[in-house]
Amino acid sequence: MTINCKDKLLNLDSPIVMGILNVTPDSFYDGGNYLLESDILQQSKNMLLEGATIIDIGGYSSKPGAKEVSEEEELNRVIPAIKIIIKKYPETIISIDTFRSEVAKKAIEAGASIINDISAGELDSNMFNTVKQLQVPYCIMHMKGTPQTMQKEPKYDNVVTDVYQYLHKKVTELNRLGINDVIIDLGFGFGKTIEHNYELLANLSHFKSLNSPILVGISRKSMIYKTLGISSKEALNGTTALNSIALQNGGNILRVHDVKEAAEVISLNNKLTENE
Repeated sequence: MTINCKDKLLNLDSPIVMGILNVTPDSFYDGGNYLLESDILQQSKNMLLEGATIIDIGGYSSKPGAKEVSEEEELNRVIPAIKIIIKKYPETIISIDTFRSEVAKKAIEAGASIINDISAGELDSNMFNTVKQLQVPYCIMHMKGTPQTMQKEPKYDNVVTDVYQYLHKKVTELNRLGINDVIIDLGFGFGKTIEHNYELLANLSHFKSLNSPILVGISRKSMIYKTLGISSKEALNGTTALNSIALQNGGNILRVHDVKEAAEVISLNNKLTENE
């Protein structure tokens, strides 16, 4: 299984790490940590040395109840960050975490090579056409509602079936448009109860039949720290445990705050699968 990034085939037969770089003041775990150029470059260097294959840059916090951010402000946050990383580390594969087509377009022009859209095109009707024009890998996520409304009593007939059907429909639509490098994300924590999240994780292998790489983003989320009665800052061990389960169930990309630990989980999982 491969995706085409910057005219290079990225092999996903072995899982990889996507390191999170939030250039926002209000992200749920690391908001405000990476606003200065020096901090952005240092964190990028750290993640690349620790084993990140992709750096995912976001300028719009999508935590439950997050405040609206203007397109101009989002651009002012992410474009300089992309440019300074590409200037310093030109081979870096950067993913732009945005649901806005114009932000996605300008980010790709600045040096990013993947679009990571939490809304799967739902919040910007131009996104699919933009991806088609840019011909870059596109990650689509399932989210019920918007970041402002998604956690207000989310309900499903059957969360696994509902999310599967949604992603199947989106992948089919994108393929018809000629967009074939599609990554799927079940959207842990995005319009789902804790029980929904664990049901999806337990049934992750069900989604392999969509024949798309599966991105798993559970790093330090409330499904971990609320279950354990701790804070997000104490949720690294829980994240590592669930990332291991995600790999066993077919995950291809681990999107994480803590790259070193995720890379270690992948190394150990690879060793295990060698002996199956």
